[in-house]
Amino acid sequence: MLQSLQVKNLALIEEEEVFFSDGLNILTGETGAGKSILIGSINLALGEKVSKEMLREGTDSAFVELVFHVEDEKTLLALREMDIEPEDGEVILSRRITAQRTVAKINGESVPGKKLKEAAAVLIDIHGQHEHQSLLSKKKHLEILDSYAKEELAEKKAKLAESYKTYRKLHEEFEQADIGAEEREKELSFLNYEVSEIEAADLKVNEDEELEAEYRRIANGKKILEAMGNAYQSTGSDGASGMVGHAVRELMSIASYDQKAEEILNQASELDDLLNDLNREMSDYLSAADFNEAHFYEVESRLDLINHIKSKFGSSIEAVLSACEEKKTRIETLLNYDQYLSQLKKQTELEEANLRKLSDEVSKIRQEKAKELTEKVKNELLELNFLDVSFTMDFQKTKDFTANGMDDCEFMISTNPGEPVKPLLKVASGGELSRIMLGIKTVLAKEDEIDTLIFDEIDTGISGRTAQKVSEMLKILGKSHQIICITHLPQIAAMADHHFLIEKSVDQATTHTHIEELSDEASVEELARMLGGVEITDAVIMNAREMKKLAVEKGDYGL
Repeated sequence: MLQSLQVKNLALIEEEEVFFSDGLNILTGETGAGKSILIGSINLALGEKVSKEMLREGTDSAFVELVFHVEDEKTLLALREMDIEPEDGEVILSRRITAQRTVAKINGESVPGKKLKEAAAVLIDIHGQHEHQSLLSKKKHLEILDSYAKEELAEKKAKLAESYKTYRKLHEEFEQADIGAEEREKELSFLNYEVSEIEAADLKVNEDEELEAEYRRIANGKKILEAMGNAYQSTGSDGASGMVGHAVRELMSIASYDQKAEEILNQASELDDLLNDLNREMSDYLSAADFNEAHFYEVESRLDLINHIKSKFGSSIEAVLSACEEKKTRIETLLNYDQYLSQLKKQTELEEANLRKLSDEVSKIRQEKAKELTEKVKNELLELNFLDVSFTMDFQKTKDFTANGMDDCEFMISTNPGEPVKPLLKVASGGELSRIMLGIKTVLAKEDEIDTLIFDEIDTGISGRTAQKVSEMLKILGKSHQIICITHLPQIAAMADHHFLIEKSVDQATTHTHIEELSDEASVEELARMLGGVEITDAVIMNAREMKKLAVEKGDYGL
């Protein structure tokens, strides 16, 4: 459940925090008050794209935070699979937006925007203001069906996608494999030359790194010897070692007279020993140092050869050796080309048969689940004031395989008795699309574990009895899910378990949007405004109060 929304410096909102509850949360307000900004804020927190113009004028950054309380075991499991562990049952999604960048966090830990969207997908479902228009795309119809049948389809679809990937790779290889004998001979000659060049280099893994270290040492030999010599002189008998030795002798002459002086002598003696050891090591290094010009040339030449080979065949010796093995494999293929073609054709045909089998299995599941889905949606549509409706799904086959199978399907509808069903996108009006989407969302919500549903003006294009039916549907849905709904219809607002008002005000030439939860009496006054428009008379107030009373009674008696 979405517990709270906090917004700072976003468009008309300076700073607001809204606390939602379970049941039906209704948000109303006059046109332009900022209702769309509220939904936009939630979308931003859930990972949607950010427009820098949404920053409040005169501010450097904006902030949006959503706090969810999670109890459902399936939701908790899904979050844990994403390495998201609720803290005291809470999941906090937030985004900070500046002109240069955005920072997304889950429970205070920075995450990529993709992960924020993945988490949001199991916590909340938003029906945007124009989402019902997506029903005009057949692709959306298949997405809806697969969402309904996801438990039955998940494993099969994963196998199908993998099979399609393998099939495409084999198919493309087979199409490109048919080359003539002359071209094969040219390729063979070139490959043999490249393999010979690599093998002649006799490369060893990590050899380049070792040679580079050796080259740096030799190339800087003069500087190394000069610095080592200076260090030896500085710490030798004419330097630090001589001075420390002198100090030791002075301390020895007084050590027997004072215990503290004896302790200092011991420390000086240790330092003298360390300096002597250091000098011996530097002396040994200088004695052994020898610049061998022939060896330097050998190292330099070998490095040049290796770098030349790497520039042609790979960025590392491992990559070069791997490329060499691939070339040898290709040589074997070209030497036994007829056998290779025969085997490739056989593999492609086998994978095609497997892909067709998986596509058919997925299609069978889809068609079975489509009958369930469309029957349930039909029942919801009847509740939403479709007087007589037929709702089915038509299945056709695509010309070619896809990663999603071979189903080309779409919803079909008839809203008049005796008329045949026709494609939804050809016959449904705007108001009908809104109700159809609400019916679909209701069915999916009953099947799904997502606890919070947001509807942004689901009432588009409806009024009268139809609006009343939609309000009753939302009220019923609110008994099993948290519903947050923006509406301009009083019939829907009257059903609110919690009613919020979004208002716009001007203070010192600055516009502000404010959100507050209304008391029962204030809710009645807002309903009166929605009913009466400019002039709110006593009769309008009485009408609003009666509407609220009837809504409460319907809710108490389960509608």
